[in-house]
Amino acid sequence: MANWIDISQPLTNDMAHWPGDTPFRYSLTYSKEETGSVNIGQMTASLHTGTHVDAPFHYDSKGKTIDMLDLERYIGEAVVVDVSQHDEINMDVLKKADLKGKTRVLLKTSLPNNPKNFPDNMPTIAPDVAAYLQEKGVTLLGVDIPSVDQTDSKELATHHALYNHGINILENIMLDHVETGVYELIALPLAIHGADGSPVRAVIRPLDIEERNR
Repeated sequence: MANWIDISQPLTNDMAHWPGDTPFRYSLTYSKEETGSVNIGQMTASLHTGTHVDAPFHYDSKGKTIDMLDLERYIGEAVVVDVSQHDEINMDVLKKADLKGKTRVLLKTSLPNNPKNFPDNMPTIAPDVAAYLQEKGVTLLGVDIPSVDQTDSKELATHHALYNHGINILENIMLDHVETGVYELIALPLAIHGADGSPVRAVIRPLDIEERNR
């Protein structure tokens, strides 16, 4: 069996965060020397830190929170698609990829995976991908950029388009070291009651033809 590949950003005190949002911080609350038995740590962070899942409540106050989402969408076969030749990823770009029978799509864009740098510019995911992905039966879209919308967007057109077409969102995965192809994905969000998102540990492993045909 092939080894698992980590496609999540490591959580470090010097990692980049969304401008104006809460940065990630980990520290020891009590040391083993203080307690006599254990080290006990604490962390603070935005729920959209590093590799994370957006809940619909993030951009729709009436949408489902993270603890209400279908976990099946974050476990199973996924296809990694290279769209790094395009500054805008739209329906026409995705039509060039073989998405037949694929319910989870992970997009490898031109943005270098650098967890310690928040990009000034990043590729655009056009809203029209949502209807096309739904037509193909896709229920999860993963991207290796901080957001499916641009940093300065207030309308969040692509977030809403994906939501309206029944497609969940996984952001800030790392695919620079990953070849295109079919994988098994595990990217489970935490069951944080009432929350708008959750960091995840996202991992994939290559699937051979026999496994894909089971």
